[in-house]
Amino acid sequence: MNFVPIEIQEYAEKHSEPESELLYALRRETYLKTMYPRMLSGHLQGRLLSFISRLVAPSCILEIGTFTGYATLCLAEGLLPGGKIYTIDNDPEVVEIALGYFEKAQLQHCIEVLIGEALSLIPEIPVTFDLVFLDAQKEEYLTYYHLVLPKLRQGGVIIADNVLWSGNVLDTSTTDPATKGLQQFNTFIKEDSRVFALLLPVRDGLFFIQKK
Repeated sequence: MNFVPIEIQEYAEKHSEPESELLYALRRETYLKTMYPRMLSGHLQGRLLSFISRLVAPSCILEIGTFTGYATLCLAEGLLPGGKIYTIDNDPEVVEIALGYFEKAQLQHCIEVLIGEALSLIPEIPVTFDLVFLDAQKEEYLTYYHLVLPKLRQGGVIIADNVLWSGNVLDTSTTDPATKGLQQFNTFIKEDSRVFALLLPVRDGLFFIQKK
């Protein structure tokens, strides 16, 4: 869901850095070949992820939720020479699309794809993260956060996607596990004194979290 009128969205895209031909091709293939193409970050959010990555200048990025690799490629644009991205997904079929585009971008040497459950894999990654992009099971966001924060450097940034969940987070009577998980996550982050927090209504909601 997008919380701004389509005309404003299009205007913002036209006045932002253009989407590369490779990213356009990946977006098109995602819409042609996957069941839930809306999971893809898309042009404007992708440019924002790239922008933040270039500001942070990370040596090590963790992405939880690879999907077809669009966000991965955007985050890689800010990666320092010799840096690395660890990206986790439990669906090998969609990851196959991502792997092809990592090769086309000649970035396969700096992107390590881990197939499996993030809750099991995160503790096994023996590095400190500079930047984390969280875009996987919504009911597990708070658990991911507790696993990731100790492995994030001071000043490091976590970006959590879909935190408004098409506006469903406003429903206080919900019984939906994903919605309840996001409500708990958003409340916890707001009250966590260890971080600076900013929730923006960009696309489906992006939470920017910086470790103090």
